[in-house]
Amino acid sequence: MKDSLNIAIVGAGMGGLAAAAALRQVGHTVTVYDQAKQFTRLGAGIQIGCNAMHVLRGLGLEDRLRADTFYPRSWNNRDWKSGEVMFDILFGREAEQAYGAPYLLAHRGDLHAALASAVPPEIVKLDHRLTGIDQTPRGVRLSFDNGTVAVADAAIGADGVHSVVKAQLFGDDTPNFTGRIAYRTVFPAERLAGVGVQNCTKWWGEDRHVVIYPVKPDRSEIYFVTSQPEPGIDLESWSTTGDIKVLREAFEAFHPEARAVIEAAPDVHKRPLVDRDPLDLWVDGKIALLGDASHPMTPYMAQGAAMAIEDAAILARCLAGCDRDGVEPALRRYQATRKERTARMQMTSRQNVWGKGVTDVDWVYGYNAWEAPLAAA
Repeated sequence: MKDSLNIAIVGAGMGGLAAAAALRQVGHTVTVYDQAKQFTRLGAGIQIGCNAMHVLRGLGLEDRLRADTFYPRSWNNRDWKSGEVMFDILFGREAEQAYGAPYLLAHRGDLHAALASAVPPEIVKLDHRLTGIDQTPRGVRLSFDNGTVAVADAAIGADGVHSVVKAQLFGDDTPNFTGRIAYRTVFPAERLAGVGVQNCTKWWGEDRHVVIYPVKPDRSEIYFVTSQPEPGIDLESWSTTGDIKVLREAFEAFHPEARAVIEAAPDVHKRPLVDRDPLDLWVDGKIALLGDASHPMTPYMAQGAAMAIEDAAILARCLAGCDRDGVEPALRRYQATRKERTARMQMTSRQNVWGKGVTDVDWVYGYNAWEAPLAAA
């Protein structure tokens, strides 16, 4: 085996941690840097598609995730007023047999904790805000606001939609604000007072929707997230508090089942919904972008984190066996392998019609990043 690389990853979110775990599996030395002072269990849910589960299985996390998440029968799409079923995307055993992996519904914090468990804690350096990244003849030099300077053979920018790495490589720009806001929260199911949330349901309104599902195997925690027009917001944040009264008024005409869940929520957070057009380039020399840094998308297909997790597996496969001389062509191969799929996902998600009627889901859930063809070297 060739000498292992020393790889720096900027960002310890889903994609950054998945990349760290996958790159370590192929023999490389990895250090992850994140600006957060500590990890927190934010009140948000996440759908783990069959395609993402293939990667997570390869990282040794399937048993933990099955034990800590909800195994849904379907993604049920219903009319906001009548409750009529518009289309049922079947999951459960049927999806697992068709695609070779389960579809799971989780608390975002639980998935993040599982990914964090897949890497040694000492390789994750918190309280490191990136201020500069430069290429040298031998690799990459990273500077942080705490005075730390790191040198690596390659660097991966997994630092989100407002990526510092992207801004330094390809220029800073403002993401596309959709004009819509997502209100979201997780709360104990006991607050529902007899109203049961049995599955994953998207309630489709005329200009807004709400997605509701359990995030624990015993349905003890319920999550919902909305999308609704709300002008005048341009701050990207996972922790801005929303006004529960404004939210309830926005959905006061919805079906009683949907309204009961919104009424039961003790509080909510909100964030603007943004995306970007597909980027021409993710790679510059020995530096590559991953996840939302390279292909941020609206959440309407529940595939944002899944795309970052897929990226991680493809990146590791392209860098497997590489020495320093092989880094640049390997990163270009990673970009070439991922661009078409992620661009299609961005554009399809932007339309917000996924599941509203009969929908071809095979191309999304049937993809296994450990086995998918790589672009030509």
